[in-house]
Amino acid sequence: MIIKSLELADFRNYETLNINFDKGTNILYGDNAQGKTNILEAIYVSATTKSHKGSKDKEIVNFNKEEAHIRTYLEKEDVEYRVDMHLRKNKSKGIAIDGQKIKKAADLLGLLNVVFFSPEDLAIIKNGPSERRRFADLELCQLDNFYLYNLNHYNKIINQRNKLLKDMYFNPGLRETLNIWDSQLVSFGSKIIERRELFAKQLCEIIGDIHKKLSGGKEELIIQYEPDVSIEDFEKKMKENQEKDIRSKMTSTGPHRDDFSFIVNGIDIRKYGSQGQQRTAALSLKLSEIELVKKMTKDTPVLLLDDVLSELDSNRQNYLLNSIGDIQTIITCTGLDEFVNNRFEINRIFKVNSGIVEMITNN
Repeated sequence: MIIKSLELADFRNYETLNINFDKGTNILYGDNAQGKTNILEAIYVSATTKSHKGSKDKEIVNFNKEEAHIRTYLEKEDVEYRVDMHLRKNKSKGIAIDGQKIKKAADLLGLLNVVFFSPEDLAIIKNGPSERRRFADLELCQLDNFYLYNLNHYNKIINQRNKLLKDMYFNPGLRETLNIWDSQLVSFGSKIIERRELFAKQLCEIIGDIHKKLSGGKEELIIQYEPDVSIEDFEKKMKENQEKDIRSKMTSTGPHRDDFSFIVNGIDIRKYGSQGQQRTAALSLKLSEIELVKKMTKDTPVLLLDDVLSELDSNRQNYLLNSIGDIQTIITCTGLDEFVNNRFEINRIFKVNSGIVEMITNN
């Protein structure tokens, strides 16, 4: 799978952009705040309908405009596709594949698989549980439409149940409807728990060898899924916690409180690992994500590296760069120094300056 070209109009700091990518390694370099990450963000939106930053559409559209456009040309299994995104500040986005409008974002997911790696991801191990849940959700939503369906419904029910808990303070009679929401929450939530458990197992099968090589054979890494509640106890826990939820006006039980632990040589490195161990585990996690996409889709994802090389030491840089040989990669950086000492083939280099992109090397 490769991205052939990207066209932008009024997206972030780009009034217009038309950029053609090589199927190998593409470098976007320039000073900070010039628009390099915006290009990666546009690709990510084309693949997932969402910003990797969690930004809303109105924040992505150029400040002085009301709408923006993204057009992505990609090639998958020798077939070319065109994905069009129409982003509007005050309306929902429009999406089309080869000129045909699609009604649900789920119809797009899986067409273009991307793995996004930024410096923030290096802190995923030491950050709070919400970051690790977000990582799992973003990847699973690309790989599994059924998961996306269940997660969307679960999140809507959580919001509606929490609103009901607040409204009950003024209208206690609404309590009669609480069991209906609880039943739906258990139904959709149980499917999320089941899929996250499988996801952790799939990653665990891949990450062990990668981490062992990254740590010079010194460390064994295991990922463990920590559900807030088991499927078997879910319904019972919801009933037991109803009074507490009514008092706090929040839903206290369910997969929205899940976590994933990372165990190195028997130690939970979320709490007791060094920064080096946590960063190495995060890199192992991202490399495992690439391998999982390959395994599940029988295709290669597009790898987006956002200024992450400057955050890694030379050993980890080399390991990462040597791992991406058969993958189309788009890398942002502030300079080309990271690549000078690496025997690393660069196919195309672009200089980015104030929303202007100039190709300076094409091998």
